[in-house]
Amino acid sequence: MMPKFRFALLLAGTALLVGCQASESTGPDALESTGAVQQDGLPFAVTDIANFNEPWAMVFLPESPYLLVTEKAGTLKLLELGGEVRDVAGVPNVAYKGQGGLGDVILAPDFATSGMIYLSWAEAGENGTSGAVVGRGKLIMNDGAPRIEGLKVIWQQTPKVSGAGHFGHRLAFSPDGRYLFISSGERQKFDPAQDMAANLGKIIRVFPDGGLPPDNPFAAQGGVAAQVWSLGHRNPLGLAFDSQGRLWNQEMGPRHGDELNLVKRGANYGYPIVSNGNHYDGRDIPDHPTRPEFEAPKAYWVPAISPAGLMFYSGDTFAAWKGNAFIGGLSSEALIRVQINGDTAREAERYDMGARIREVEQGPDGSIYILEDGEKGRLRQLTPKG
Repeated sequence: MMPKFRFALLLAGTALLVGCQASESTGPDALESTGAVQQDGLPFAVTDIANFNEPWAMVFLPESPYLLVTEKAGTLKLLELGGEVRDVAGVPNVAYKGQGGLGDVILAPDFATSGMIYLSWAEAGENGTSGAVVGRGKLIMNDGAPRIEGLKVIWQQTPKVSGAGHFGHRLAFSPDGRYLFISSGERQKFDPAQDMAANLGKIIRVFPDGGLPPDNPFAAQGGVAAQVWSLGHRNPLGLAFDSQGRLWNQEMGPRHGDELNLVKRGANYGYPIVSNGNHYDGRDIPDHPTRPEFEAPKAYWVPAISPAGLMFYSGDTFAAWKGNAFIGGLSSEALIRVQINGDTAREAERYDMGARIREVEQGPDGSIYILEDGEKGRLRQLTPKG
């Protein structure tokens, strides 16, 4: 049998290059301005905006110079581009340990009128357990003291388990704004990804208030199965819709085998029964082609890139990249550009950023913003050269 660890591999027309898996990082609080710099050797100019302590996610506010940035230890920051950074009050207590803490932040589809934002975080349970939760509340920022009011939990991982890894908890609204999708990691417990009595290792679909759509694929089973849109996922750290309204996720494989998936209604992506990676102790996991009943990834990486953050580019600033996906790389310390052709995907370019990239988003002006992982992680803006 050909070994899984190889330096070039083709799948669905995808060229897969070198990376290595790495664990999540932790660190003390730090926040300082860096000023603007330019980085050579890349096809874009890079401008440093600010530093954050273990930043995890960001979202731009519409028709304004503001963006929100989450820090894993449990702080939400409001940054005015070209201006100051302020703490946002009303953030919940988080279970800050390992990969756990404050996670994603997105805006409600009707944010312009409702002011509602959505947060995900790791929440402590009984006897040392924890689990991801999602809540929503109203962002108040018109009186100089930004805060969240009326924060209410609308979804939680079931069951809470021991350990501090693989929460997932990325969030994305469907393009029509009717449904909220949540990525739920399998918490390093393997089997829950296939267990319909748990919502771990799943992609979840709920209404914006947490209610359950009656047309979910497993609604008839009741219980947490009624939340499930797809199953057989490991640690999904990116969730985004493309311009055709199709949902994609990327997720960390075990030892290699990171995946980019086109998420289909009711599909089973096979973990931990199949994976194009191996267990960390070296034991083999059968590859996807050995079990064709499971949905295979559209692209995968051996060696790993350790993906974090997923964005589909729709702007005109980088016109040649419209429709491409961008993935942040942790162990690969790279920004990965992926070309999508129909329902196939291939890595087109890998940009060496010299740091672990936790998040990638498109700015209102069409430039690309990335967040570095860890202490003093930089927020960086990418713009065309020349």
